[in-house]
Amino acid sequence: MTLCDVTSQLDQCKRAMIIQTSPSGMPRLAVTMYEHNALCLQFAKAFGNDRFERLEPFDLMVFVVSNHDAGWLDYDRDPGIDSATGLPYNLVNTPPASIITTSRLSPDFNERQHPYCGLLSSMHSWGLYNGRYGLSNLVLLDKVAAKDRPVADQMLSGELERQARLKGELAKDPQAAAWLDERKIFQSYKALQFLDTLALYFNRIHPAERVEQTFEHVPLSKDEDTSVAVRPVGDKTYTLSPFPLNTEGAEFAFSGRRVTPADGAGRGGWPAALQRLPTEWEIFQLVAA
Repeated sequence: MTLCDVTSQLDQCKRAMIIQTSPSGMPRLAVTMYEHNALCLQFAKAFGNDRFERLEPFDLMVFVVSNHDAGWLDYDRDPGIDSATGLPYNLVNTPPASIITTSRLSPDFNERQHPYCGLLSSMHSWGLYNGRYGLSNLVLLDKVAAKDRPVADQMLSGELERQARLKGELAKDPQAAAWLDERKIFQSYKALQFLDTLALYFNRIHPAERVEQTFEHVPLSKDEDTSVAVRPVGDKTYTLSPFPLNTEGAEFAFSGRRVTPADGAGRGGWPAALQRLPTEWEIFQLVAA
């Protein structure tokens, strides 16, 4: 099977959202990848202070952080149903065949903005199948079944070719060439991974079930990393230690819709249900420990 075959079969595949955990018997918050990206955007703009270098080149990094999962946008509108739960298929349990094409579409989208955005997005896609380059203990999508491995390997090979091509394009631009230092590229990549996984911490886990979590290899600079711990301290407030943002006590928010299996059983299925169900916002505050 080729990537073209996978693309043509996407309508038959199960499409995913982020389905937040919940206490037993309670409705669960369904978060689209668009809504996940929107929380990443808030974090991207806030990242950086006297200790943590801010994202640079700033505008391009904010763009790729806020669009690193842009390949999912079409599938947000029409998720498949997980027969085990009766809910939209959860991202972390999605069959790899349904993810492989989105892993290519996201770099496609970002490359159209700028080669540097395409490079970082491609590294993100490749890293998801390869332990995030060994730089994070929060890897969700790297377990590919043997039957899906040939197609995944074809996609991943294509991403390595894309990265080499985009580096060649960037090298021709005097300003962009300065961003091609390998340490600088991985500083940008590690920042993207931190902002992505920090957003997933809130998107994926119900507030009552969140516990302390540590994020590895958060870049202070191109030469130095640290680990950052998030910890709930009550009243919708969480500490970050060390604190990597430029404003302490700032509020952040993301949206979703509370869903039950019955919601998708009506006319129009889940696409209609997701348009009909009211949007619910979760607001939280991040402070220094």
